[in-house]
Amino acid sequence: MKQIMLSPVKGLSIFFIVLCLGLAGAFPLFAQESPRTITNDIGMTFIKVSPGSFIMGSPVTERLRDRDEQQHTVTIKAAFYLQETEVTLEQWRAVMGKRWLSKRKGVDDSPVTKVSWYDCDKYINKLNKKSRYTYRLPTEEEWEYACRAGTTTAYSWGDGIDCSKAMYGNNTKKDQECILFYESMKIRPNGPAPVKTFAPNPWGFYDMHGNVWEWCANVYKSYFAEPESSDYSTMDSESRVRRGGSWYKHAHYLRSANRTYGHPNAKFQTTGFRLVLEASE
Repeated sequence: MKQIMLSPVKGLSIFFIVLCLGLAGAFPLFAQESPRTITNDIGMTFIKVSPGSFIMGSPVTERLRDRDEQQHTVTIKAAFYLQETEVTLEQWRAVMGKRWLSKRKGVDDSPVTKVSWYDCDKYINKLNKKSRYTYRLPTEEEWEYACRAGTTTAYSWGDGIDCSKAMYGNNTKKDQECILFYESMKIRPNGPAPVKTFAPNPWGFYDMHGNVWEWCANVYKSYFAEPESSDYSTMDSESRVRRGGSWYKHAHYLRSANRTYGHPNAKFQTTGFRLVLEASE
């Protein structure tokens, strides 16, 4: 039998090719890195958030902080994709149909509001049945991690705020601070702005501060209470976390660490949501 002799250089090259192929088979991400963004069939864009640790909550020196914002270290162990905007009226109707919220006023890219936590759950279930992806609400920890985007200040841009940064104080009865400024932008009072009206945070997410409050998956309670079940759907009567502040009231509600809550059946004109798309890895 004729023997084939390889030069040391060729033999070494083949060795590395075989090694890489073996690694690719054992570790698929070695062969192909997951994309930074994913856009689904109804135009929702999701941005990848890598694992990491951060300090959740606010320092005692932060102005107008609340007692439920105790600082503690949180580690996000798995990557996930978070929607770059709040769910819009157009995206809501693409899943739920035009009859649901048919009388709701607003342009297509307005954030959907007056949806309860249970309404969001219905939306997610329908979307999951018709999609190749799996969606859910973000946990409170994931939400603040993405909102801060690596920052430690009260807001993702710093410790101060004005009407050009985010949507708040747009209420003729509760807080009129920004009404004139928004009217100069052709935004009406007593409601949110279209998504992407204001600049995104450092990771590319829009309206994490202001516009509308956003439902999170978690039951609202102290950070240092007993760990809760991950099956939030079984906790029927317990209040759920809302994050981010809204057009309705004051600027300090928009702080990254600020928390509030609502009954899962409640439908607020100030509250919508954004989704997580679960990373396959």
